[in-house]
Amino acid sequence: MGYSGARGGLEAILAAEDLVRRKRDHASAAWASTEQITARFRLAVDRVMGEAGLYDEPTAADAFRQAEGDTLEASHLLRAQRSTLPRLAVSEPVDPGEMTVLRRIVPAFREPDGPQLLGRTSDYTGRLLERPDGPPEPSPQVPDTANGADRTEDQRSPRRFLDLLRTMDLVADGRAADDPEPHDITRKPARPPADRSAVLAAMARSESGALVALWYRSILGPDGDVHEITLGELRHGRLPLRVRHPHTGNPVAVGEFRVTEAEAIEDLDGAEEDRTRFDVGYGLCFGHNERKAIAMANLDIANRRFGRNGPLEQLLLLTIDGLDSGGFLEHLKLPHYVTFRSMTERKQAMRAAAEAGEEPPARAAEPAGKECR
Repeated sequence: MGYSGARGGLEAILAAEDLVRRKRDHASAAWASTEQITARFRLAVDRVMGEAGLYDEPTAADAFRQAEGDTLEASHLLRAQRSTLPRLAVSEPVDPGEMTVLRRIVPAFREPDGPQLLGRTSDYTGRLLERPDGPPEPSPQVPDTANGADRTEDQRSPRRFLDLLRTMDLVADGRAADDPEPHDITRKPARPPADRSAVLAAMARSESGALVALWYRSILGPDGDVHEITLGELRHGRLPLRVRHPHTGNPVAVGEFRVTEAEAIEDLDGAEEDRTRFDVGYGLCFGHNERKAIAMANLDIANRRFGRNGPLEQLLLLTIDGLDSGGFLEHLKLPHYVTFRSMTERKQAMRAAAEAGEEPPARAAEPAGKECR
């Protein structure tokens, strides 16, 4: 068997990059503007912002267009852009109770305080493919009661379902008494054992599909972590962004950002747990991404109950970042002919030794890092 490496790959790389730009920028289809992408692909834009850890809809839309719809590549572009930006200020802590609710459902209670706001969702529509020939006709103007357009300001900020459970003394309060400073995973990587804030931050910036898959693994219990979760409340809405004024030192609202928030409830049934109360898991992420928020809340509970005794915490901290996992996978497409050629020669030497009736040569120790050329 012959195996040889090819040289002169720079020209091919430059030609491939040029082909991407020409096909993207001069395709036969009409140019998709930033505003069009933000309006028509809002969930993809929200997902990119969450996985990149940067809330800016126009920039995320531009990254989505440049990546040709690849959300992981768009997140990579956006996080690279984020690394070039200066840190001008640190925002003030946000109280999720200030949220102006756009969507709110309470699956755990039939008649919660405040309204159920279905909002903008396709949860209750049939999965029937529509293939219109052109832009849809303008819909008739009807009262938008399902979306809560007729709600008062008080109904837009309803009482939390968790508060009702607390008044009934049914919640085991897992909040830290000293309220430590949150772990900033953008400046210091988190490693087990980690604070709860570090695990939540890692999940908030994780690849959505990886997080859902890990949650499903946790629910199925291959590691013995079988547990049952009830979704207490799910919200999507706007929160104020505040920073301290550089001269007065007073908090000043400088804008708003959308988030999705989930609270999950689990029945405590362990031998050393308070069986008269529920545990509550929490999830919050940028934009409208309900799958991620729900998976976060469920895994928050699972990690605090089982993470110290199994692989769950390590998986949450080290394997769900899309840029890490995707980057490792993508690097397999780079040339690996040096290491593969050594494996090929070793196989041939073992075969020759076997045919000659000799002992196969001992395997040489692998280098600390495999070379990619």
